[in-house]
Amino acid sequence: VQLQASGGGLVQAGGSLRLSCAASGRTFSSVGMGWFRQAPGREREFVATISWSGGRTYYADSVKGRFTISRDNAKNTVYLQMNSLKPEDTAVYYCAAALSAWGLPQDEYKYWGQGTQVTVSS
Repeated sequence: VQLQASGGGLVQAGGSLRLSCAASGRTFSSVGMGWFRQAPGREREFVATISWSGGRTYYADSVKGRFTISRDNAKNTVYLQMNSLKPEDTAVYYCAAALSAWGLPQDEYKYWGQGTQVTVSS
């Protein structure tokens, strides 16, 4: 089982990035998926999660209105579109797969990707 995150990079404030998380080894179409991030010296925090069907999404207040999580179950891939990026969005972003179908932020996320670095310059 592997989650491969990609799409990170260096961008100026106000710019956009699209992160992708490709799953392999098993299908994740029946479970919730999420994006989390960890900045230097800080604990990992919830960014956005999505239910198995994509019908429900959840966002941290700090990214609401700027980030959009989506999924393509046919491709076993989850995306995070990040717009209007701010320097405080700088972090390593991790994708994860939940044990449940609902993708609630408080669910247990069992499978984790390796992370992709996002750096936003001011």
